[in-house]
Amino acid sequence: MSTALELRQAHVTDHRAIVENVQQWWGDSRTPEQARELSLLLPKLFLQFFSGTSLVLEDDTGIRAFLVGFHSADNDTDAYIHFVGVDPALRGRGLARTLYTAFFEHAAESGRREVRAITSPANSGSIAFHQAMGFTLEPGDKKLNGLPVHLDYDGPGQNRICFHQKLLPR
Repeated sequence: MSTALELRQAHVTDHRAIVENVQQWWGDSRTPEQARELSLLLPKLFLQFFSGTSLVLEDDTGIRAFLVGFHSADNDTDAYIHFVGVDPALRGRGLARTLYTAFFEHAAESGRREVRAITSPANSGSIAFHQAMGFTLEPGDKKLNGLPVHLDYDGPGQNRICFHQKLLPR
């Protein structure tokens, strides 16, 4: 039987487990090749250089949820959430909300005033989650299905929805 989940800062040594989890957790909605490609969005450098702003929820069975995020190096007001994953067996229990809330608190304590994130226009669950968390959709180049889309944001054909949320000063 597993114990309660513990929230902690991510470590570079978590990289392998996080990548394996992405490949496993997204295996229900993607082919193995697509899940592997998705895991390539998390090179080790994120945990080598941004472990201090990335988070893990774990129990005695291992990592059950994670958030990889960072504070902007180009300005002292923005923070960015790059990738979040929750074990499918634990989805709907508020784990992503817990990770986001902790990230917001740390960012605000560090003087950050805004958090940004992106997702695919096809990821309706992510869009709904970000809106429920208080994120605002940024105006885009075009509206698709009523959503402001940034065309070719991540390269040709890689359209994205962009979000931001203001943080209260600490």
